[in-house]
Amino acid sequence: MAFTSQTTLAQRVEVTGIGVHSGKPASLILHPAEANSGIVFLRSGLPGGNDRLIPARHTLVSATELCTIVGDVATGSVSTIEHLLAALAGLGIDNVLIEIDGPEVPIMDGSAAPFVEAIDSAGIRRQVAARRYLRVLKTVRVQQGRAWAELHPHARGFRLEVEIDFDTKAIGRQKTSINLDPQSFRKDLARARTFGFMCDVEKLWKAGFALGASLDNTVALGDDAVVNPEGTRWPDEFSRHKTLDAVGDLALAGAPILGLYRSYMGGHRLNFSILEALFADRSAYAFVEEGRRETGHAEIGVRVAAYAAQND
Repeated sequence: MAFTSQTTLAQRVEVTGIGVHSGKPASLILHPAEANSGIVFLRSGLPGGNDRLIPARHTLVSATELCTIVGDVATGSVSTIEHLLAALAGLGIDNVLIEIDGPEVPIMDGSAAPFVEAIDSAGIRRQVAARRYLRVLKTVRVQQGRAWAELHPHARGFRLEVEIDFDTKAIGRQKTSINLDPQSFRKDLARARTFGFMCDVEKLWKAGFALGASLDNTVALGDDAVVNPEGTRWPDEFSRHKTLDAVGDLALAGAPILGLYRSYMGGHRLNFSILEALFADRSAYAFVEEGRRETGHAEIGVRVAAYAAQND
């Protein structure tokens, strides 16, 4: 496994659009950031001009219904962060300050491709600091009804195996398997769009969701067929998009994962839950940097036992 240095953007870049759920316009600016600062949202446009910094970490997730939200809705939050985070994680960007003046990341075309284009236009700059990875040391699993997710140790890199099963001919049972790197992300995941069912629209509107959804940013399904005139970008675009969401949600671990992620009928809540399960077990993970495993996790008990034996 080749360990690499951290990265940030070469220059700032701006993206504007509307939120798929709020329907509200938002402008976000991706700024270069210092090494070891991670991905951080700067939420502006709040009452009283009180801007708020919100690190993109699983500990700050406040909701996972239909999208992932970080921060406190009452004092400042950012929703639908998964496609942007997927683009950053998929292209291997470690440090970015995301300035956003609205409550929701713009949906763009429903995929991560517009964010990839923005990152490409800004350029990527390597930094002196070594990248830190999160290595999965033993299997953790969560289950919610018939849906489940697992993180396993994996010999090299980050692999995702995401399976979905919908009772509609337009989707059916699909599975996407991918070894994540910038090339595979660009080619196989970035353009996969979010999707929804026409029969759910009225219910979602009443609940305050999907107010900005349209055929320009969502693959819509009705009567066992895709409504969009252009159809799908791949026959299995649905499982590819679920995989894209998983990449974005799992980026909330705060470091690139070295492991295998498997899920069946997963979603934002399940992706978040597997991170909670992983970090709840200190023997299940370790951070590694430049080939060195940091102490304080799985190895600490072994080292204490070895020390005691030597001094018995």
